[in-house]
Amino acid sequence: MRDRIKPMLFAAALIPFALLLFRAFTDGLGANPIKEITHFTGDWTLNFLFITLAVTPFRRLTGVNAVARYRRMFGLFAFFYACLHFLTYFVLDQFFDWGEIWRDIAKRPYITVGFSAFVLLIPLAATSTNRMVQRIGPAHWRRLHRAVYAVGTLGVLHYLWLVKADIRPPVIYGVILIALLILRLPSPPFARVLRKPLPGGQGV
Repeated sequence: MRDRIKPMLFAAALIPFALLLFRAFTDGLGANPIKEITHFTGDWTLNFLFITLAVTPFRRLTGVNAVARYRRMFGLFAFFYACLHFLTYFVLDQFFDWGEIWRDIAKRPYITVGFSAFVLLIPLAATSTNRMVQRIGPAHWRRLHRAVYAVGTLGVLHYLWLVKADIRPPVIYGVILIALLILRLPSPPFARVLRKPLPGGQGV
């Protein structure tokens, strides 16, 4: 049976990119377009990364296993927006100046952790195909892809250390990340309560 949901999700995942292009071509990026593009692509990198991490808890709490088939696509969209985020810095902000970029990486902690998160994402994206799973073996593949937890942590730290005034957005991301990591434990402390049937046989 043909999966009709996947192309719809694919198109929906491109909406933020389409919106960004629309704003760029209609002068809707404000007085500092590079900063706006950087923040926008960074936010959507974290959004898709967290959607990817939410797949397993969602399956456990709802019993809907079909959602797992979209996890890889969500992860690749996280990498797509991470690439846009990095290219904004590399091309628009630093104008391909590798010397200045390396100095920034060494000098500014938020760039250090952000760049580290991006580098960790590369092998995850490169091994996202079924052929690569077979080539490196499912066990090794699972161990490699546990790096996504480090990517999420570094991404939140990157955001937290970047902001200078309002730290509420990165703190919210941090709380969501902690909740997702707890729910991904083999036996989350409150998952059994959420899955417990209600009186009369009705679930939550």
